Order: sequence, then structure tokens, then C-alpha cells
Amino acid sequence: MAKNQPADRVLTAPAPVDAATLRARVDRRPGAAQRWIGQYWLDVALVLPLVLYILFFMLVPVVQSIYLSFVREGTRELTLANYDDVINRSQFKDAVVNTLGITIMGVSMEMVAGIIIALMLARGFRGRGLFRSIVLIPLGVPTLVAGAAMLYFVGFNGYLNEILRDLKIIDVPVYWQQSGIRGMFVIALSDLWKTTPLVVLILLAGLEAIPGDVYEAAGIDGATGWQKFWHHTIPLLMPSITMALILRAIDAFRIFDIAIVLAGQTIPVMSSFVYFDYRAGSTNTAAAAAVILLLMIMVFVLAYFLLVARRTEADR
Repeated sequence: MAKNQPADRVLTAPAPVDAATLRARVDRRPGAAQRWIGQYWLDVALVLPLVLYILFFMLVPVVQSIYLSFVREGTRELTLANYDDVINRSQFKDAVVNTLGITIMGVSMEMVAGIIIALMLARGFRGRGLFRSIVLIPLGVPTLVAGAAMLYFVGFNGYLNEILRDLKIIDVPVYWQQSGIRGMFVIALSDLWKTTPLVVLILLAGLEAIPGDVYEAAGIDGATGWQKFWHHTIPLLMPSITMALILRAIDAFRIFDIAIVLAGQTIPVMSSFVYFDYRAGSTNTAAAAAVILLLMIMVFVLAYFLLVARRTEADR
């Protein structure tokens, strides 16, 4: 017995454990997956419906469309004939040009109008809550109803022609729902009224997140209102601008309802081209056009992210 060890304490070796007992203990221990599920079962239950929705209502149709776009109609033969058929159509070229034009014009007008309205609503004034509610009204109007209502504005005898004649800009009414710049403009203008409130919401949230100390410090340094806006508001608002721009550009590429209501097949866009091709029974060529539209959206998003990332690195 050791010299400093108490007399009543006796060291005993642990009882031996046979292999069967040890195996039983190991089998009763929960696995890593079971422990993870037991810890995060509520999170899994909440996220699972969204995962299933994305899987069965988004990924599966996209994969099926890609497959059909490379298959000859009525067979399982892989071919590029569907893409060749789509690209060589004059209506497809018009749809691509119209989609790009409407996207550029519409998103540009929405961003300018959204920033102006958001700056106005960010100020404190009496009745601000009422004006915010009024601005959000178009979001609750169905797109088909909004398109039908805009016919009263951009139609041949609509308010737009009346306003332009009163201002002596035109002498005779203009038929706006025709192919070309005019048609793209009226569709973009109609989409502007419907979707600008979403841009305003995103930008208003970004404006209210900017600390007031920034403007106080800029005022002390002698910055004017324009300098505050250009050198402080815009850089700090850039994440919100980026989010609004990406969301609206993606949605503008997929514009369908308003274009159909205002112009039908007179002003084809990519979504309406796919729709009418599918209605005509050309499922595989419609799938090819849908894949091309998907690629257009992906190219825009990737290009914009690369530009934003490069600008961020340059600013650093």
C-alpha cells in the first residue's frame, strides 16, 4: 500500500466485461443520424414541405423539360433538331428581342421610380402610413386585372394618347400595341405599375437600415444633399438595389400575363412563345424554347453577380 494512501481505501480492478455485454451496449447507442434527427426534428419538419415543393414542382419539371428538348417528337431519339427549329423561326427572334427590351426598359424605370418613392416614404411626415398603404395597392391586384385596366391607359382611345395630345406632343392617336419599341414600352410601362411596389418595399427596408449617424457626420463635414445621396445612400443601399434588380430582372424575363392581355401574339415574348408553341402541340420545341429562356436568366444572374463581386473587390 502506498505511503500516503488512506488505510480504508482499497484499490480494486474493474470487473471484466465480456464481449456479448460490450456488443449489446454498442448496439443500444444511437447512431449519428439518429442523434441528429432527435436534435433537429422540428427544423426538419418545418423545412421538409419546402424541400418537397422545390423538388416536385420546380426541379422535376425543369429536368423533364431539358430532357424533352433533346428528344425528337414522338420518339426517344436524342437530337438537336428542336433547338434548330426554334432558333430558325423569325417569331423566336422577335420574342428574344422583345423580352430583352422589355426587361431593360422595365427594370430601369422600376429602379428609378422605386428609389424616388422609397426616398419619399423614408422621410417622416404626417400620413406616411396611409401613403405607404396606397403605394402597396398594386401588389394586391391580379396581373390579368392590371393588364386589362392598363388597356384603358395605353389603348388607341386611352388616357396616354389623350395626355400626349393635350401636351401637343402628337396630333393623332398612336396605336401602341404593335411590335417594336412602342410595344415594348407599353408592356414595360404596364408592368411598372404592377411591380414597382415590390421594389419600393426592398429599397425602403434598406433605407431604414442605414444609421442616421452617417448623415449627421456627413452634414458636419459640409456634404450637400446630393453628396449625401450619391456618396452615402447609394453605396449603403447597394445590397438592397442588387436584390431588387435581380428579383425584378428574373421576373421580367418571365413576363407573360400582361403581354398576352395587351398584345396577344402581336408582341411575342419568350414566355408567350413557349405557351403558344405548347398549345399548338409542339411539346418538344416548346421545351427547347423554355430551356433557352432558362439559360438567358442564368446568364444574366451570373453576369450580374460577377460584376457586383468585381466591383466589391475593387472597392476594398
